[in-house]
Amino acid sequence: MSRQSRVIPGFGLSLGFTLVYLSLIVIIPLAAVLMKSLGIGWEGFWQIITSERILKSLQLSFSTALIAALINVFFGVLLAWCLVRYDFFGKKIVDALVDLPFALPTAVAGIALTALYSPNGWIGQYFAKVSIQIAYTPLGITLALIFIGIPFVVRTVQPVLADIETELEEAASALGANRLQTIYKVILPILYPAILTGFALAFARGVGEYGSVIFIAGNQPFKTEITPLLIISRLEEYDYAGATTIAVVMLMISFVFLLLINFLQSWASRRTGRTAS
Repeated sequence: MSRQSRVIPGFGLSLGFTLVYLSLIVIIPLAAVLMKSLGIGWEGFWQIITSERILKSLQLSFSTALIAALINVFFGVLLAWCLVRYDFFGKKIVDALVDLPFALPTAVAGIALTALYSPNGWIGQYFAKVSIQIAYTPLGITLALIFIGIPFVVRTVQPVLADIETELEEAASALGANRLQTIYKVILPILYPAILTGFALAFARGVGEYGSVIFIAGNQPFKTEITPLLIISRLEEYDYAGATTIAVVMLMISFVFLLLINFLQSWASRRTGRTAS
């Protein structure tokens, strides 16, 4: 059998350029981080990663990022649905506001959120009256991560939702399906890959977020101290081995999470016959 000709020639050159580019931008820097962390030996590596302060920060960073990503999935899908399926006054303004966290410097976002939700802030003062503190708590960190993560879900789900023909819903209704059955049996299976992609992007951004979190977190050790702050602190102390060790632990945990999400996304794509945009 003759070899099938490709529409666009130059596969070897394109693949070579891609591998070189990927190595220079991703693989080599990550390998350098790993090698730097291994320079302190296994005993030193283990001593750092088992430190109670680091374990608490890892728990805080990953738990708040996970919760924020889950919340963003729920409200992000609802927001994308409203933007795609309904026409209302100010729709273009709302659509533009979704991208605001992309354009706004993270430090500015952190300062603004802290000013709003601190105990004497415009919104926080009302919660303080009922003994609910938002700023300088894990709740405030989660709120900041929700703010910076919502565009990832909306912009990932929105184009896929726009490609779903309304005739599918009408056909499901004509066949006797109620609204909930139409959502769970027709619409959501098509959106699964895109939803998982948006969740993965929001989660990954939340885990490594620094600028918008340090202001509202309060940075109290064992309570509201995030892992990226610990890395910055080690770098400021010229403890490069300690900083890279913490970074490697974050990298490994994030890789496991993202690999699991990738498997779920592939499963959903095979099930629906669609791929996420």
